[in-house]
Amino acid sequence: MAGASSITASSGSSPAAVQPSGTRSGNVGARVRDTTKKVVKHLVKHTGTGIVCAVAYFDPGNWGVDLQAGSEFGYKLLFVVLLAGLIAVFMQCLASRLGVVTGLDLAAHCRLLLHSRPNHTRFWRWAVLYPLYALSEIAIIATDLAELLGSAIALNLMYPSLPLYAGVVLTALDPFEIIIAIMVFTVLICMGVIVSKASVHWGDAFDGFVPSSALVSPGGLYTAIGILGATVMPHSLFLGSALATQEREPEEEELNEKWESSSTLASTVADKARSFVANVKAGFSRESLVRGTKEAFRMGRVEEEDHPIRSHAEHENHSLGFVRRHLTHGVVDMVVSLLGLALVVNALIVILASAVFFYGPNGGPSNGPATLFDAYDLLVGRLGKAAAGLFALALLAAGQSSSIVATLAGQVISEGFIRWKVSPVLRRLLTRCLGLIPSVIVAAALGRAGVSTLLVISQVVLSIVLPFIIFPLLWLCSSKDVMSVKRTITSTKHFKNASQSSSSTASSVPGDVDSHRREQPDAVDR
Repeated sequence: MAGASSITASSGSSPAAVQPSGTRSGNVGARVRDTTKKVVKHLVKHTGTGIVCAVAYFDPGNWGVDLQAGSEFGYKLLFVVLLAGLIAVFMQCLASRLGVVTGLDLAAHCRLLLHSRPNHTRFWRWAVLYPLYALSEIAIIATDLAELLGSAIALNLMYPSLPLYAGVVLTALDPFEIIIAIMVFTVLICMGVIVSKASVHWGDAFDGFVPSSALVSPGGLYTAIGILGATVMPHSLFLGSALATQEREPEEEELNEKWESSSTLASTVADKARSFVANVKAGFSRESLVRGTKEAFRMGRVEEEDHPIRSHAEHENHSLGFVRRHLTHGVVDMVVSLLGLALVVNALIVILASAVFFYGPNGGPSNGPATLFDAYDLLVGRLGKAAAGLFALALLAAGQSSSIVATLAGQVISEGFIRWKVSPVLRRLLTRCLGLIPSVIVAAALGRAGVSTLLVISQVVLSIVLPFIIFPLLWLCSSKDVMSVKRTITSTKHFKNASQSSSSTASSVPGDVDSHRREQPDAVDR
């Protein structure tokens, strides 16, 4: 009877232990939804830095070099475009790691490294630090010059009756710089549509990603070096390291504090809304205009702390938890953005130039390198005015989005190197004026040929400056003193009980566990 009762009890409990299939599928669906929400949440938090940095890699200067490569060598230099893209990914990932680990951008690191060295201080400042800052500013001016000329060319192509020098002046006014991401995808979509209409030999195009003998030819080697120099942009390294310092995913304690202060947040939003309405009702009074003008043209020294940090030994890097939360996401965002946006756009430009210029209607090569003006004129004849209009629109979007990025990078450089803070409006005005004067003179005096030559010169300047920016980046990222974080380790020593050892009485300690905390540097690059 006892056995029977046990069997009955077990048989009665088995249906309750087994969940219905509908319940199991519901649990799986809930897990999938939760996982999807977490993935989307992480993507929203960590996506953005890569897109902003990718803008610098398909500016009008890149367009000019890519058109030259495709028109002279066909698809054969696509391997160089791929190689340049991989080098750019490597450099940007180093800059991102530097910002995530240390909490400082590349310019600030250069100042810590060179400004207050114990030996020969003046020599390091005036012979190394300040010349490096000057080269960085020259790179910003050359970059902005390329964006200015590219946007002016785009306006001239879209409105042929508009003089080229007038296009330069209109571009300097910046009336349509709104959202970088929209411009980036505008460039990508326009280039995709144009290439889809061209007669592309896709088999030969994919063969172009394999090294060929064209790389060692005199003209091919020169163009390949130009592609490498025009692709990796110095200002993007400064900006990428600065954007990587931002905290995008706070710790759990900070999240709890935010949830607890949700009521305070609502009141703060309400106060801001009331303040905005009051400002609108007040209208554009003289006091508000004066205050806004002063704010727009503000400049001055960055406020120093009571005990400013003068060396890397005094600086405290981000915590290990911060690095773990941000490093992988930042690197993935950078790799996907550069390979999925910048590399694709540059490759499409080379493919388009190859299909339209290098391979004529009868399969013959074209006559010499092509410029942006030549590309537009040939697109009008072969693919129609709509495709040529998309080409000009993509060029305009590339120039304007790259110009915004150059302004942000300029702020990072001045604040990091010389601790001098300039408002974005004033920074934009000064940089643009330095590029506007030679652009207007060349456009008015020499026309299209002069503008195209000036565009190439700007890329040559960037190629010269690039090694001076890459060297400190490589040095900093390879230094364990710089790229190390401190983590707190809890070590535990277990002692034997008195009953297990006769000598435990003499060496007794209070309790059987001795816990202590110690800080140990943890090198990220290991």
